[in-house]
Amino acid sequence: MQHLDYAYATSLIRNFLEDESLVLTIRGRKYTPKFGFYAGCFYQKVTVESVQTEVDAGYEGKNQIVLVEAKNSQARNIIIRQLYYPFRQWQMHTKKKINLLFF
Repeated sequence: MQHLDYAYATSLIRNFLEDESLVLTIRGRKYTPKFGFYAGCFYQKVTVESVQTEVDAGYEGKNQIVLVEAKNSQARNIIIRQLYYPFRQWQMHTKKKINLLFF
């Protein structure tokens, strides 16, 4: 978390995303509302409700929200739901564009 806070404090994140309006407003755990999606080669419908998600950092700007999943060591693999579930969750809370960063 310390490296992520440093990246924000030095404007690395705002410069990378070319958005000076970004402010840290989202952090921590939350439960998803009910939503569905299709997965797999046969497009099986999956319905999710009240799944715990965690956002390492979320920055809100005038036109976008940026959700960050941060790792403090080399990631050999990642569970895609760590990015997708918070994306869907915040998509339901705002009309702003949602961007994801893997840090």
